[in-house]
Amino acid sequence: MLSRLLLAAARSPAARQAVLVAPVGRDLVHRFIAGEEREDAVRAVDELIVRGLQVSLDFLGEDTTDAAHADTVRDEYTGLLARLGAAGLGRRAEVSVKLSALGANLGRGSGAEALDRARAVCAAAAPAGTTVTLDMEDHRSTDATLAAAAALRADYPWVGVVLQSYLRRTEADCRELLQTGCRVRLVKGAYLEPGGVAFQSRGEVDRSYVRCLRLLMEGDGYPMVATHDPRLIDIAGALAVRAGRGQDGYEFQMLYGIRTEEQLRLAGAGETVRVYVPYGGDWYGYFMRRLAERPANVAFFLRSLGHG
Repeated sequence: MLSRLLLAAARSPAARQAVLVAPVGRDLVHRFIAGEEREDAVRAVDELIVRGLQVSLDFLGEDTTDAAHADTVRDEYTGLLARLGAAGLGRRAEVSVKLSALGANLGRGSGAEALDRARAVCAAAAPAGTTVTLDMEDHRSTDATLAAAAALRADYPWVGVVLQSYLRRTEADCRELLQTGCRVRLVKGAYLEPGGVAFQSRGEVDRSYVRCLRLLMEGDGYPMVATHDPRLIDIAGALAVRAGRGQDGYEFQMLYGIRTEEQLRLAGAGETVRVYVPYGGDWYGYFMRRLAERPANVAFFLRSLGHG
């Protein structure tokens, strides 16, 4: 129930304002967000790479309302990629992109325009020596995101895509991708979805995650295991061994600011660990979904408000 309330609050202007004016609001936000500027993101990349970790950068923005803003998002990504390439960071840092941020939901023809912007991002990633992953959003965007990933992979076969285990369709989507060699980031999912399209209990979501992960480990692609759940991390390792995958045949992914000691432990054990690092001014929706995922974060935030 608490998670559903927080996910609903992610859409509330009043709730956003309450977080913005809270005395400790920005301090807590910075636990999960690298900063608002490009150089904040590059600084975070430097710090994480030194610690033996890899990075996926996300320029936050899900509420693109016009084509000019979508162009701004595209230009931020291409500028970021040029900066990563110039600094020699492309081998360890990629980018994650939401099609909605590139204008996919602006109306008739906007899907094709968003795909063109995504192509520009991929074209900038290639000389930087890095990759692009298409983030998944709510269930209504799944078909369009998978289609865009397939179209981009025709020219850039390293483009990855996210799948969400809480959606009832995801096991079938995994089967469709098994023989394509696609990079697939498997997450549980963090949007408020109806029961008709998404599993509602934690147990159902976790069981779906394991079924999907087994398929990905046994397929021809590159599984990206995005979870903080110790049990699922152990299961992933066992499935990789059973499938005959070495540690270079998959990777773990975790969020910036969450379970940092576990990130370092896994990296120290020879695993590839990639940290999802968001930055930018449009952080509110992302922040609320992180609170919804972890009750401990909510308790910390509420205690902080009380001391304000």
